Amino acid sequence: MKLGLDRRDAGVVSVDAVVSGVFERGEKDDTLPRSLAKDGEAVPGHLTAAWERREIRGRRKEITVLHRPAGKGRIVLVGLGPRSDYGADLTRRAAAEAVRALRGRGARTLAFRLATFVTEAVPADLAVRGLADGAVLGGYEFLRYRSSHDAGVEEGTICLGEEHAREEAALRRALDEEDVLLESVVRTREIVNTPADTATPEWLAEEARRVGKEVGVRVTVYDEKKLAEMHCGGLLAVGGGSAHPPRLIVLEYGGGARGGRTIAVVGKGITFDSGGISIKPAEAMADMKFDKAGACAVLGIVRAAALLKAPPRVIGVMACAENLPSGSSYRPGDLVRTYNGRTIEVLNTDAEGRVALSDALGFVVDRFHPDEVIDLATLTGACVTALGDDTAGLIATDDRLAAGLLAASAATGEPLWRLPLTDYHRELVKSDIADVRNHTEMKIAGALTAAAFLETFVGRVPWAHLDIAGPSFTTPTTRKWQPAYQNIGATAFGVRLVTRYLLDGGK
Repeated sequence: MKLGLDRRDAGVVSVDAVVSGVFERGEKDDTLPRSLAKDGEAVPGHLTAAWERREIRGRRKEITVLHRPAGKGRIVLVGLGPRSDYGADLTRRAAAEAVRALRGRGARTLAFRLATFVTEAVPADLAVRGLADGAVLGGYEFLRYRSSHDAGVEEGTICLGEEHAREEAALRRALDEEDVLLESVVRTREIVNTPADTATPEWLAEEARRVGKEVGVRVTVYDEKKLAEMHCGGLLAVGGGSAHPPRLIVLEYGGGARGGRTIAVVGKGITFDSGGISIKPAEAMADMKFDKAGACAVLGIVRAAALLKAPPRVIGVMACAENLPSGSSYRPGDLVRTYNGRTIEVLNTDAEGRVALSDALGFVVDRFHPDEVIDLATLTGACVTALGDDTAGLIATDDRLAAGLLAASAATGEPLWRLPLTDYHRELVKSDIADVRNHTEMKIAGALTAAAFLETFVGRVPWAHLDIAGPSFTTPTTRKWQPAYQNIGATAFGVRLVTRYLLDGGK
């Protein structure tokens, strides 16, 4: 969706629908609020009558559509819930709900009346960002393989009106920044949604090269021969059963501040995860094209950081492989030697993400000496069991880094919950015959033992692990409880969050 800014009032802009927010009314609140006065003038008598009959209550997810005279479009009122509970994420949700309500109904253009979404808690710049997020992401659909679909809103305008016209320059900067970020989110969703018959490790490498050329970042791809020379036994083991060999993809953005910090962002990119020899149940496999979401998020993050000139130097590393059973697959009981020389006892080939990441983490720490490392991975079902499908687990060895990511999470509406990592979890992943084992005999604390395993390959560098297994994608079932801006399929969780952290200087 194309999104623009207009300093005029929404009522004078030629669009198919004007969207205004309305807060939940009290039981004795019978007077039409001043914020809806201009909408009332556009549909003389109708809005006032609907308000007086209490057909409009302003409850969350409530959509009211009124048609203007002479075919001049529609007034769409979207409920925001109680004013006291209103925040930036509700702006996103409301915008997406309005856009989704208009899909397939002949509305190609809309205008948001900005003033109706602004409060003391949500100033104009946050409201602009929220409306942009909701409109673009709520309107997104993965259409590459569809021969037909319901047409939706194609162009949106955020109208400042007399209330916010003086802030036009600052609000335009906020929207321009959000537009770039949203382009990266949509690009990431497209890549993650692409099925494994197309999205192989080699294909992801080509996508990375395209992004690198587009935004001016250096891209280096290490193929299976180079990985063998580098002793990257983890990636080679995980990808050994596939006809599509693994790739380690490195993107280097130089940073927007001279002498700035170096932040490594590492992602798990399993293009399809059958479980390998430890094969998954058949019903669990169809969604395994989403197991590359972490690496794809890294690609989106580096793209956004480069275009927005984020202050830190950013090193993006994508550990990409396809985990399939065959005569050349790695097996339970195998011993794997990784890039940094540490060894892994393989007890379950379906715990492959941590094995692939072992090389990526060891490599980036050794080659680039980052000030901190952030990894994103669809790593464990245990994290989904613990936190549900809307919240990512955060495990961090550095309080400052954790606090920065939690602050970014609050700003972007991508929920994180910090989990502990103790010596107890570290003991559970120790092996009798190797340095670590990729699975434990006790089915407890799976998200934390996986993090303890990864920590082995980071060393003393400040490190944060985001287990995004839950919020990385939605299904027709889980979609029912997700915000309207999360459509079925990939969500690109982490792109907005980590980019926000980088834009804030990685402080």
